[in-house]
Amino acid sequence: MKKRKEKEKLISELKEIPIVQIACQKTGISRATFYRWKKRDKKFAQNIDRAIFEGSLFINDLAESQLISAIKEQNMPSITFWLKHHHPIYTNKLEITGHIEQVEPKLTPSQKKIIKEALKLARVKESK
Repeated sequence: MKKRKEKEKLISELKEIPIVQIACQKTGISRATFYRWKKRDKKFAQNIDRAIFEGSLFINDLAESQLISAIKEQNMPSITFWLKHHHPIYTNKLEITGHIEQVEPKLTPSQKKIIKEALKLARVKESK
């Protein structure tokens, strides 16, 4: 019963801040115990993975909210960051130009004979 409540508390903490070390500190569970539980309990491991994913989405929302607030306050680095990652005109570009030439090597008569025999064995008709 106590272990189940501790596991539930860990999962809850990871949904808020998806960092194992912090969740362990807040719940008083050692990292070794956390990883032992995760290794032995598949359902707990799935719940942990889901909680970390949800926690990451939550932190992403917070970060984006702060970024938008900074943009509204005319913070140039924030504006630049947003444009580089959300507007195609401002992204970093790398242009590569070149010429690709396909060269087909000439087969020797013995190589042609081997291929012809292999096609015959595979029952594939030879194209001319």
